[in-house]
Amino acid sequence: MADISAAQVKALRERTGLGMMECKKALVEAAGDMELAIDNLRKSSGLKAAKKAGRVAADGVVRVAVGHGQGTLIEVNSETDFVARDDNFSAFADQVIGAAAALDGTDVATLMAGGLEDVRSALVQKIGENISVRRIAKLAGPVVGSYVHSNQKIGVLVALDGGSQDLAKDIAMHVAAVNPMVVHGDDVAADVVEKEREIFVAQAAESGKPAEIIEKMVVGRIRKFLSEISLVEQPFVKNPDQTVGQLVAQQGAKVIGFVRYEVGEGIEKEEVDFAAEVMAQARGQ
Repeated sequence: MADISAAQVKALRERTGLGMMECKKALVEAAGDMELAIDNLRKSSGLKAAKKAGRVAADGVVRVAVGHGQGTLIEVNSETDFVARDDNFSAFADQVIGAAAALDGTDVATLMAGGLEDVRSALVQKIGENISVRRIAKLAGPVVGSYVHSNQKIGVLVALDGGSQDLAKDIAMHVAAVNPMVVHGDDVAADVVEKEREIFVAQAAESGKPAEIIEKMVVGRIRKFLSEISLVEQPFVKNPDQTVGQLVAQQGAKVIGFVRYEVGEGIEKEEVDFAAEVMAQARGQ
């Protein structure tokens, strides 16, 4: 039997999207020949998964689970919204959040190694689209609340010190709608502030005002920028007359942190020219 390395199995998995054991078996049968293993997989039941795995999975759903002072948030991706609404895909996402909530940590590879990879691979073959578990987040605190938007594309966890789950849910809804960057202005990284400062200085310089006036303008703009991206300084969506910070303080609580996932954020989606694709097919290209 050929001596198959973990690196070979990993390489075949990346090229096909199939499970670890299936890839290892294919390599063993092909005596370590990568291309032969792929050819053999194309002739087997792994054909769909192998063909589809390279496609960008930028749609999908989020799921949350909250209990015992901890919240778990996941993103599970598909290629299209049509599949994201499929009952089989939804059942898989439910299975993933259950396993993720019980997982000690947020490593996706560890999660999938518990048997979910085989389930995922089988679902890819059944549905005919690439499916992936993209990320996991966990948040703990005395009070943890969550919110998932009705389209299941945005999910939020919020942890509070004090208050109630209803308050945490209201703040999570605010985070989903407004998308703050940080809890407090002091949490913004220094390089981010400096970058904004450089932009504001350049803009203010065009006014032709004296340097001391420009400095005051820049300080004001920085202050406004930080308040706009800081959760506790934003007007609360349900009552714009008070800030989130005022709402929380009113109920004797403090915001510990939040996590917001939006399906597909940060994924570079492939732009498909369908007319050109059809034309190419018609020409036999």
